[in-house]
Amino acid sequence: MRRLRLRPLILVAVIVGAFAIMAFDAFGFLAPVDNAVHSALAPLTTLFTEARTAAGDMVSTARDLRTLRQRNNELETLVERLTVENLQLSEVVTENEKLRSFFSFAQTNPTYDFRGGQVVARVIGDSASVYNNIIQIDLGEQHGIKRGMPVVTDRGFVGRIVQVYPRSSEILLLTDPNSSINVMTQASRAPGSLSGRPGQLPIMDFIPPDIEISVGEIVMTSGLGGTFPKGLVVGQVIDVLKNDDRMFQQAVIRPTVDFDRLELVLVITNFPAEGSLGPATTTPGAAPTAAATSMPPQ
Repeated sequence: MRRLRLRPLILVAVIVGAFAIMAFDAFGFLAPVDNAVHSALAPLTTLFTEARTAAGDMVSTARDLRTLRQRNNELETLVERLTVENLQLSEVVTENEKLRSFFSFAQTNPTYDFRGGQVVARVIGDSASVYNNIIQIDLGEQHGIKRGMPVVTDRGFVGRIVQVYPRSSEILLLTDPNSSINVMTQASRAPGSLSGRPGQLPIMDFIPPDIEISVGEIVMTSGLGGTFPKGLVVGQVIDVLKNDDRMFQQAVIRPTVDFDRLELVLVITNFPAEGSLGPATTTPGAAPTAAATSMPPQ
């Protein structure tokens, strides 16, 4: 009961006190107190403002960081896509250059019939096998390919077809020990037979001793025997071997074709016979006629 009686008095005291404070403030009596309070609270106000600013900066930084991460991921994706597209474009440019070279080669040899093929495999036998210089292409019997057909690139002679499947074929490279090609030097016109050697550059043998040949001379197919057309570049003489105990000279030949980087080839499916102005009367791949020479047959 006593508390209930005091409540009106407390309320009146609060109202009177409020009016008194307002009056004191209006007449400036509370200015010193107000200044003291502001001075006391100023550090807290400054600290609160700085904390709020720092918190705002952190939120803004976190938002910017999230945006930057998203943008960085987008840029990384773009860089990867552009890198792939650039590699694809470079590959297309390289392939176009090769095809342009092949087209130019075909134009300079209008009497030949060609089929373009791609190298799809390298045939490697066991340690006892000599078939370590054979490649496989994606042309076969269905494309008119036959055994014995010569194979070239725009840089020169590659080898000959030795095995034919329905949709692929195998090429015996001129560097294989089983390969033997009738050739001649371009400048001195020295005839000879080019054979592959295991782990070494091919060698041109059976060169007449009375013909002077020089290092740097170009070696090309001679056309003897009718197996290959005449004039296909084979390689270049890098060394001449003379021995008094031998009837013939020899020459070491560096092929003009880079067999380690071989990707595209041309198969010559038909060519004019040597001394003929028209198409060949025999299809490449048939048994070659005997060559009018003392050199061993191809």
